[in-house]
Amino acid sequence: MKEKEVRAVFDQETITVYQAYRPEIAIPAVKYQKFVSPFKLDRMTWIKPSFLWMMYRCGWTLKEGQEHVLAIKIKREGWEWAIHNACISHFDPSIHTSKEEWKQKLQNAPVRIQWDPERNINLDKLEYRAIQVGLSGEAVLKYVNEWIVEIKDISEQCRTIHQLVMNNEIDTAKALLPQESVYGY
Repeated sequence: MKEKEVRAVFDQETITVYQAYRPEIAIPAVKYQKFVSPFKLDRMTWIKPSFLWMMYRCGWTLKEGQEHVLAIKIKREGWEWAIHNACISHFDPSIHTSKEEWKQKLQNAPVRIQWDPERNINLDKLEYRAIQVGLSGEAVLKYVNEWIVEIKDISEQCRTIHQLVMNNEIDTAKALLPQESVYGY
């Protein structure tokens, strides 16, 4: 297992990413199968293919403003466009010639990539990392208007899994997790 591999639910045409929102954004997104106001196109929006990292981020839907977790199927071509048009969120001398070059690229890139420790079902850190992809500008417009195939609210499933974890029914909880595998380009 590599330290940085994209793990996700995907098929030949789509990849599933997760986002957590307050009801005012999530409910209309599911209804219209598109992000609409009050979702803001001019803000960076982060998509995450790791279900358990999303659970860590939103506290199993318990954090204020993150009560609704959406499973969003997007076109693989959109995901791959995002990855190819991204800049990592930190300076890496093995990739960038200088901090100035990295800062310039970061400022101009419509996509940011960040790698954070992946989580297990208890939300403890694992030795490998999960990718977070921040979309801004052109990337947000493409995401909202071109890439989205389906938006589902999976908040109840998240809460069910969390309750099973709290009851120490780990095997039952694990059986309900989305089946992620290493994403192949």
